[in-house]
Amino acid sequence: MMALEVKNLNKKYEQFQLKDVSFQLQKGYIMGFIGANGAGKTTTIKSILNLTQFDSGEISTLGKNFIEHELEMKQVIGYAFGGVNYYTRSKIKNVTNVIKKFYTNWDEETYNNYLKRFDLDENKKIAQLSEGMKVKYNLALALSHGSKLLILDEPTSGLDPVARDNLLDLFQELVEEGEISILFSTHITSDLEKCADYITYIHNGEIINSAEKDEFINTYRLLNGDESQLEKVKDDLISYKKNSFGFTGLIHNQDFDPTLDIRSARPNLEEIMIYFSKREGQYV
Repeated sequence: MMALEVKNLNKKYEQFQLKDVSFQLQKGYIMGFIGANGAGKTTTIKSILNLTQFDSGEISTLGKNFIEHELEMKQVIGYAFGGVNYYTRSKIKNVTNVIKKFYTNWDEETYNNYLKRFDLDENKKIAQLSEGMKVKYNLALALSHGSKLLILDEPTSGLDPVARDNLLDLFQELVEEGEISILFSTHITSDLEKCADYITYIHNGEIINSAEKDEFINTYRLLNGDESQLEKVKDDLISYKKNSFGFTGLIHNQDFDPTLDIRSARPNLEEIMIYFSKREGQYV
């Protein structure tokens, strides 16, 4: 079963639009959703959850049309968007007492375990929490009502490296038994190198690529050469940067001719994003 299917999602604003956004996440896996600021990540996520009304397309979660079964699906979807910006003068426990009434499968024991794991004091006011602690609190809520699909926007934002690493370990624990699936967007692509099974990359409102992580990365090669070598591959490069030694550029693996004797390497996710952003209008 697919945990999430997005088909031909379109949403038009005055100066931006999502254009036929399509991807799918298999049950029991982690998908990283990447793209620069303004690329359409948050608009896509809000459309998936019907927090933004999209113009056309279809969203299915856990095998059911989300719009037709929205109330049922929101019982088994956990979602978190950055920090907590509501009831900021209230204590954590008072905010939780309001929120948990909306979930029929709320598990108090699970919630308390996450409070301990995240070192959260429920007597603190929301306004007293650091940005990192707000993220942890949001996650504690999302994980405490039997969620089968977690949709998270920048879940590691504001966390120090140790806390981020612990959170990534938690994500991997959650999907181990194959019942929970996770979609999360992030700018910290090194986090995805550690834990994601799949990568979906959105650029200017369009999906550039969506694939298993290694397959995604292996679609591209990073080339390094001198100026004379640049002339041989320039037209095939996604984009390139000149430097004192010559150039560095990104190319589709299928367009790279190894007989040219140009140094090539496997790029990382950050490098793929950087080079795509330098060449507007060029897509896979």
